[in-house]
Amino acid sequence: MEINGVAHIFVSVTRFDECVAFYRRMLPFLGLTHVVRDTPEQLYCIGGRTGFGVARAAPEFRDSPFAQGRSGLHHVCFRARSREDVDAVHRLARELGAKIVRAPAEGHWAPGYYSVLFEDPDGIRLEVNYIPGKGLLAEPPKR
Repeated sequence: MEINGVAHIFVSVTRFDECVAFYRRMLPFLGLTHVVRDTPEQLYCIGGRTGFGVARAAPEFRDSPFAQGRSGLHHVCFRARSREDVDAVHRLARELGAKIVRAPAEGHWAPGYYSVLFEDPDGIRLEVNYIPGKGLLAEPPKR
């Protein structure tokens, strides 16, 4: 078997109303334009063979903020189609008041890796990257 990508990701947030306002702007900008669910407990959008949902944290966890190093989600990375797209997401993240962890820059993770890293209102880290060609799936150079 070989999977066909990631179908969806859901994050639970403590600052639900602020996060939903943030994601209502960010997700369509990323191409997740089809709203599947928009209730007082969840926002779920799909597009680009990707689904992303935001759910209100359970009452017993609403006083526990997101911690990147704790067991569970570390960060979410969306793949962009160009460096310009990464730059555009950076501009929107700034407009939305997101904490910018790392402005657009090249990285060592793959040849041509270019990304921006920021946080939603709950502190969940989101990355948008661009890797030219096949990235790490490219054939290794012949010796």
